[in-house]
Amino acid sequence: MLRSMFPRPMDEWGILLRRNAVAFGYDDNWLLRAVRAGLLVRIRQGAYVDAQVWRHADPAKRHLLKARAVMQQYDDRVALSHTSAHLLRGGPDWGLRLDRVHVTNLFAHGDRTKAGIVHHRGTAGVNDITIAEEHWITTPGRAAVETAALAPLVPAVCVLDWALHEKLTTRDELEMYARAYMREWPGTVGLPQAVDLCDGRSESIGEGRLRLALVGQGIRTEPQWKVFHPSGRLAGRVDFLLPDLHEMVEFDGEIKYGRLLKPGQSIDDVIRAERAREVLLEELTGLRMVRVTWRELDDEGSLAARIRRIASQRRAA
Repeated sequence: MLRSMFPRPMDEWGILLRRNAVAFGYDDNWLLRAVRAGLLVRIRQGAYVDAQVWRHADPAKRHLLKARAVMQQYDDRVALSHTSAHLLRGGPDWGLRLDRVHVTNLFAHGDRTKAGIVHHRGTAGVNDITIAEEHWITTPGRAAVETAALAPLVPAVCVLDWALHEKLTTRDELEMYARAYMREWPGTVGLPQAVDLCDGRSESIGEGRLRLALVGQGIRTEPQWKVFHPSGRLAGRVDFLLPDLHEMVEFDGEIKYGRLLKPGQSIDDVIRAERAREVLLEELTGLRMVRVTWRELDDEGSLAARIRRIASQRRAA
Protein backbone atom coordinates (compact mmCIF):
# COMPACT_ATOMS: atom_id res chain seq x y z
CA MET A 1 0.00 0.00 0.00
CA LEU A 2 0.97 3.62 -0.44
CA ARG A 3 1.63 4.15 3.27
CA SER A 4 4.61 1.76 3.02
CA MET A 5 6.28 4.47 0.89
CA PHE A 6 6.05 7.06 3.68
CA PRO A 7 4.60 5.47 6.82
CA ARG A 8 4.89 8.41 9.18
CA PRO A 9 2.49 11.02 7.69
CA MET A 10 -0.20 8.43 6.81
CA ASP A 11 -2.14 7.10 9.78
CA GLU A 12 -3.25 3.55 10.59
CA TRP A 13 -6.46 4.03 8.61
CA GLY A 14 -4.63 5.05 5.47
CA ILE A 15 -5.57 8.73 5.87
CA LEU A 16 -3.12 11.43 4.84
CA LEU A 17 -3.76 15.04 5.83
CA ARG A 18 -2.27 17.72 3.60
CA ARG A 19 -0.64 19.42 6.60
CA ASN A 20 1.14 16.19 7.54
CA ALA A 21 2.29 15.60 3.98
CA VAL A 22 3.69 19.13 3.79
CA ALA A 23 5.45 18.70 7.13
CA PHE A 24 7.26 15.70 5.67
CA GLY A 25 8.27 17.47 2.48
CA TYR A 26 5.45 16.57 0.07
CA ASP A 27 3.95 19.58 -1.70
CA ASP A 28 0.57 20.13 -3.39
CA ASN A 29 1.98 19.12 -6.78
CA TRP A 30 3.03 15.76 -5.36
CA LEU A 31 -0.43 15.22 -3.87
CA LEU A 32 -2.05 16.10 -7.21
CA ARG A 33 0.20 13.66 -9.06
CA ALA A 34 -0.56 10.93 -6.52
CA VAL A 35 -4.30 11.46 -7.03
CA ARG A 36 -3.96 11.41 -10.83
CA ALA A 37 -1.85 8.26 -10.63
CA GLY A 38 -4.56 6.52 -8.64
CA LEU A 39 -2.46 6.22 -5.48
CA LEU A 40 -4.49 8.64 -3.38
CA VAL A 41 -8.16 9.63 -3.24
CA ARG A 42 -9.09 13.12 -2.08
CA ILE A 43 -11.94 12.58 0.38
CA ARG A 44 -12.39 16.20 1.48
CA GLN A 45 -10.49 19.47 1.54
CA GLY A 46 -7.02 18.82 2.94
CA ALA A 47 -7.56 15.09 3.42
CA TYR A 48 -6.60 12.10 1.30
CA VAL A 49 -6.74 8.34 1.72
CA ASP A 50 -4.84 5.38 0.31
CA ALA A 51 -6.69 4.51 -2.91
CA GLN A 52 -6.61 0.77 -2.14
CA VAL A 53 -8.24 1.38 1.24
CA TRP A 54 -10.94 3.51 -0.40
CA ARG A 55 -11.68 0.98 -3.15
CA HIS A 56 -12.22 -1.83 -0.66
CA ALA A 57 -14.37 0.24 1.73
CA ASP A 58 -18.16 -0.03 1.77
CA PRO A 59 -20.28 3.13 2.26
CA ALA A 60 -20.13 2.90 6.08
CA LYS A 61 -16.34 2.52 6.07
CA ARG A 62 -16.00 5.40 3.63
CA HIS A 63 -18.09 7.53 5.97
CA LEU A 64 -15.76 6.61 8.82
CA LEU A 65 -12.69 7.49 6.79
CA LYS A 66 -14.13 10.95 6.23
CA ALA A 67 -15.18 11.20 9.88
CA ARG A 68 -11.69 10.30 11.09
CA ALA A 69 -10.18 12.89 8.75
CA VAL A 70 -12.57 15.51 10.13
CA MET A 71 -11.68 14.53 13.72
CA GLN A 72 -8.01 15.07 12.94
CA GLN A 73 -8.63 18.42 11.24
CA TYR A 74 -10.80 19.94 13.98
CA ASP A 75 -9.82 20.88 17.49
CA ASP A 76 -11.50 20.22 20.84
CA ARG A 77 -14.30 22.68 20.15
CA VAL A 78 -16.29 19.96 18.36
CA ALA A 79 -17.32 16.38 19.10
CA LEU A 80 -18.15 13.70 16.56
CA SER A 81 -21.89 13.08 16.91
CA HIS A 82 -25.11 11.69 15.44
CA THR A 83 -24.67 9.03 12.73
CA SER A 84 -20.89 9.45 12.66
CA ALA A 85 -20.53 8.71 16.37
CA HIS A 86 -22.93 5.78 16.06
CA LEU A 87 -20.90 4.22 13.23
CA LEU A 88 -17.58 4.80 14.98
CA ARG A 89 -18.82 2.52 17.77
CA GLY A 90 -19.65 -0.20 15.27
CA GLY A 91 -23.37 0.47 14.97
CA PRO A 92 -25.44 -0.75 11.99
CA ASP A 93 -25.73 1.50 8.95
CA TRP A 94 -28.87 0.03 7.35
CA GLY A 95 -31.26 2.75 6.25
CA LEU A 96 -29.03 5.61 7.41
CA ARG A 97 -27.87 8.57 5.34
CA LEU A 98 -24.07 8.37 5.10
CA ASP A 99 -23.11 11.23 2.80
CA ARG A 100 -22.42 13.76 5.57
CA VAL A 101 -20.17 13.70 8.63
CA HIS A 102 -21.79 15.04 11.79
CA VAL A 103 -20.10 17.07 14.51
CA THR A 104 -21.56 18.99 17.43
CA ASN A 105 -20.02 22.33 18.25
CA LEU A 106 -19.51 22.29 22.00
CA PHE A 107 -19.82 26.05 22.38
CA ALA A 108 -23.33 26.26 20.91
CA HIS A 109 -22.33 27.61 17.50
CA GLY A 110 -23.48 25.84 14.37
CA ASP A 111 -26.43 24.30 12.58
CA ARG A 112 -24.90 24.62 9.16
CA THR A 113 -23.62 22.28 6.46
CA LYS A 114 -20.27 22.98 4.88
CA ALA A 115 -18.02 20.81 2.72
CA GLY A 116 -19.84 17.61 3.61
CA ILE A 117 -19.90 18.29 7.35
CA VAL A 118 -23.04 19.06 9.32
CA HIS A 119 -22.19 21.33 12.25
CA HIS A 120 -24.81 20.94 14.97
CA ARG A 121 -25.17 23.36 17.81
CA GLY A 122 -25.98 21.86 21.15
CA THR A 123 -25.42 22.01 24.85
CA ALA A 124 -23.07 19.24 25.92
CA GLY A 125 -22.34 18.55 29.56
CA VAL A 126 -19.65 16.32 31.00
CA ASN A 127 -22.02 13.34 30.83
CA ASP A 128 -22.79 13.89 27.15
CA ILE A 129 -19.32 13.49 25.64
CA THR A 130 -16.43 11.09 25.99
CA ILE A 131 -13.13 10.32 24.28
CA ALA A 132 -12.69 7.92 21.35
CA GLU A 133 -9.52 7.68 19.28
CA GLU A 134 -8.19 10.71 21.18
CA HIS A 135 -11.08 12.97 20.13
CA TRP A 136 -14.37 14.10 21.65
CA ILE A 137 -17.42 12.04 20.72
CA THR A 138 -20.97 12.11 22.04
CA THR A 139 -21.88 9.34 24.48
CA PRO A 140 -23.63 6.20 23.16
CA GLY A 141 -27.12 7.08 24.42
CA ARG A 142 -27.02 10.60 23.05
CA ALA A 143 -25.50 9.47 19.72
CA ALA A 144 -28.18 6.78 19.35
CA VAL A 145 -31.02 9.25 19.90
CA GLU A 146 -29.44 11.84 17.60
CA THR A 147 -29.01 9.20 14.88
CA ALA A 148 -32.58 7.96 15.32
CA ALA A 149 -33.87 11.52 15.02
CA LEU A 150 -32.35 11.80 11.53
CA ALA A 151 -33.59 8.41 10.27
CA PRO A 152 -36.89 6.93 9.09
CA LEU A 153 -38.80 5.04 11.77
CA VAL A 154 -37.63 1.46 11.17
CA PRO A 155 -33.90 2.26 10.81
CA ALA A 156 -34.25 4.55 13.84
CA VAL A 157 -35.65 1.72 15.95
CA CYS A 158 -32.87 -0.59 14.73
CA VAL A 159 -30.26 1.95 15.87
CA LEU A 160 -31.82 2.16 19.33
CA ASP A 161 -32.22 -1.64 19.49
CA TRP A 162 -28.52 -2.06 18.76
CA ALA A 163 -27.43 0.42 21.43
CA LEU A 164 -29.61 -1.34 24.01
CA HIS A 165 -28.53 -4.83 22.95
CA GLU A 166 -24.85 -3.86 23.22
CA LYS A 167 -25.58 -2.47 26.69
CA LEU A 168 -24.15 0.91 25.69
CA THR A 169 -27.15 2.72 27.13
CA THR A 170 -30.43 2.14 28.95
CA ARG A 171 -34.04 2.79 28.06
CA ASP A 172 -34.22 5.45 30.76
CA GLU A 173 -31.25 7.23 29.21
CA LEU A 174 -32.73 7.02 25.71
CA GLU A 175 -35.99 8.49 26.98
CA MET A 176 -34.11 11.28 28.76
CA TYR A 177 -32.14 12.20 25.64
CA ALA A 178 -35.26 11.98 23.48
CA ARG A 179 -37.08 14.47 25.75
CA ALA A 180 -34.10 16.82 25.61
CA TYR A 181 -33.86 16.49 21.82
CA MET A 182 -37.56 17.21 21.37
CA ARG A 183 -37.28 20.37 23.47
CA GLU A 184 -34.58 21.77 21.16
CA TRP A 185 -35.89 20.35 17.86
CA PRO A 186 -39.64 19.78 18.35
CA GLY A 187 -40.17 18.96 14.67
CA THR A 188 -38.74 15.46 15.12
CA VAL A 189 -42.15 13.87 15.49
CA GLY A 190 -41.06 10.26 14.92
CA LEU A 191 -38.47 10.13 17.71
CA PRO A 192 -40.83 9.37 20.65
CA GLN A 193 -42.41 6.54 18.66
CA ALA A 194 -38.98 5.07 17.85
CA VAL A 195 -38.01 5.09 21.52
CA ASP A 196 -41.33 3.48 22.47
CA LEU A 197 -40.78 0.69 19.93
CA CYS A 198 -37.13 -0.13 20.64
CA ASP A 199 -36.27 -3.44 22.29
CA GLY A 200 -32.73 -4.47 23.19
CA ARG A 201 -33.51 -8.15 22.74
CA SER A 202 -33.24 -7.85 18.96
CA GLU A 203 -29.85 -9.32 18.01
CA SER A 204 -29.65 -8.08 14.41
CA ILE A 205 -31.17 -5.67 11.92
CA GLY A 206 -33.12 -8.56 10.42
CA GLU A 207 -34.64 -9.50 13.76
CA GLY A 208 -35.46 -5.89 14.51
CA ARG A 209 -37.16 -5.38 11.17
CA LEU A 210 -39.08 -8.64 11.56
CA ARG A 211 -40.29 -7.68 15.03
CA LEU A 212 -41.53 -4.32 13.80
CA ALA A 213 -43.18 -5.92 10.78
CA LEU A 214 -45.08 -8.39 12.94
CA VAL A 215 -46.11 -5.78 15.50
CA GLY A 216 -47.20 -3.47 12.71
CA GLN A 217 -49.46 -6.23 11.39
CA GLY A 218 -51.05 -6.76 14.80
CA ILE A 219 -49.12 -9.92 15.71
CA ARG A 220 -47.90 -10.06 19.30
CA THR A 221 -44.29 -11.21 19.74
CA GLU A 222 -42.06 -12.44 22.54
CA PRO A 223 -38.42 -12.00 21.43
CA GLN A 224 -35.66 -14.45 22.39
CA TRP A 225 -38.03 -17.08 23.79
CA LYS A 226 -36.36 -19.97 25.62
CA VAL A 227 -37.33 -23.64 25.26
CA PHE A 228 -36.42 -26.17 27.97
CA HIS A 229 -36.15 -29.95 28.20
CA PRO A 230 -38.47 -31.67 30.69
CA SER A 231 -35.46 -31.86 33.00
CA GLY A 232 -35.26 -28.07 33.04
CA ARG A 233 -32.12 -27.93 30.87
CA LEU A 234 -32.16 -25.26 28.19
CA ALA A 235 -32.84 -26.80 24.77
CA GLY A 236 -32.61 -23.65 22.72
CA ARG A 237 -33.79 -20.14 22.11
CA VAL A 238 -35.88 -18.89 19.19
CA ASP A 239 -36.00 -15.40 17.77
CA PHE A 240 -39.71 -15.01 18.50
CA LEU A 241 -42.65 -16.74 20.07
CA LEU A 242 -46.02 -15.70 18.65
CA PRO A 243 -48.18 -16.62 21.66
CA ASP A 244 -51.54 -15.86 20.04
CA LEU A 245 -50.75 -17.95 16.94
CA HIS A 246 -48.88 -20.75 18.76
CA GLU A 247 -45.86 -20.44 16.48
CA MET A 248 -42.15 -19.93 16.81
CA VAL A 249 -40.36 -17.72 14.27
CA GLU A 250 -36.70 -17.63 13.23
CA PHE A 251 -35.15 -15.04 10.96
CA ASP A 252 -32.98 -16.67 8.30
CA GLY A 253 -29.87 -15.08 6.90
CA GLU A 254 -26.39 -16.06 5.82
CA ILE A 255 -24.90 -13.65 8.34
CA LYS A 256 -26.71 -15.47 11.12
CA TYR A 257 -25.46 -18.84 9.93
CA GLY A 258 -21.97 -17.42 9.60
CA ARG A 259 -22.01 -16.48 13.29
CA LEU A 260 -22.75 -20.12 14.15
CA LEU A 261 -19.84 -21.54 12.17
CA LYS A 262 -17.32 -23.56 14.16
CA PRO A 263 -13.79 -24.40 12.96
CA GLY A 264 -13.96 -26.92 10.13
CA GLN A 265 -17.70 -26.42 9.52
CA SER A 266 -19.37 -25.30 6.31
CA ILE A 267 -22.60 -23.34 5.92
CA ASP A 268 -24.31 -26.62 4.92
CA ASP A 269 -23.18 -28.21 8.20
CA VAL A 270 -24.69 -25.33 10.14
CA ILE A 271 -27.97 -25.50 8.19
CA ARG A 272 -28.28 -29.22 8.91
CA ALA A 273 -27.61 -28.62 12.60
CA GLU A 274 -30.18 -25.82 12.64
CA ARG A 275 -32.75 -28.13 11.05
CA ALA A 276 -32.13 -30.76 13.74
CA ARG A 277 -32.49 -28.05 16.39
CA GLU A 278 -35.75 -26.90 14.81
CA VAL A 279 -37.20 -30.42 14.92
CA LEU A 280 -36.21 -30.78 18.57
CA LEU A 281 -37.82 -27.48 19.55
CA GLU A 282 -41.02 -28.34 17.69
CA GLU A 283 -41.17 -31.72 19.46
CA LEU A 284 -40.60 -30.17 22.88
CA THR A 285 -43.17 -27.39 22.46
CA GLY A 286 -45.73 -28.79 20.04
CA LEU A 287 -45.43 -25.49 18.15
CA ARG A 288 -44.67 -24.97 14.47
CA MET A 289 -41.41 -23.26 13.50
CA VAL A 290 -41.72 -20.63 10.76
CA ARG A 291 -38.65 -19.21 9.03
CA VAL A 292 -38.59 -15.73 7.49
CA THR A 293 -36.09 -14.37 4.95
CA TRP A 294 -34.85 -10.87 4.15
CA ARG A 295 -36.91 -10.73 0.97
CA GLU A 296 -40.17 -11.29 2.85
CA LEU A 297 -39.54 -8.22 5.01
CA ASP A 298 -40.22 -6.03 1.98
CA ASP A 299 -43.90 -7.08 1.92
CA GLU A 300 -45.17 -7.05 5.49
CA GLY A 301 -48.77 -7.75 4.53
CA SER A 302 -47.91 -10.93 2.60
CA LEU A 303 -45.59 -12.04 5.39
CA ALA A 304 -48.28 -11.65 8.04
CA ALA A 305 -50.79 -13.46 5.83
CA ARG A 306 -48.41 -16.41 5.41
CA ILE A 307 -47.78 -16.64 9.14
CA ARG A 308 -51.51 -16.53 9.91
CA ARG A 309 -52.25 -19.08 7.16
CA ILE A 310 -49.75 -21.53 8.66
CA ALA A 311 -51.37 -21.07 12.07
CA SER A 312 -54.84 -21.73 10.60
CA GLN A 313 -53.66 -24.87 8.79
CA ARG A 314 -52.18 -26.22 11.99
CA ARG A 315 -55.38 -25.61 13.96
CA ALA A 316 -57.40 -27.34 11.24
CA ALA A 317 -55.14 -30.41 11.16
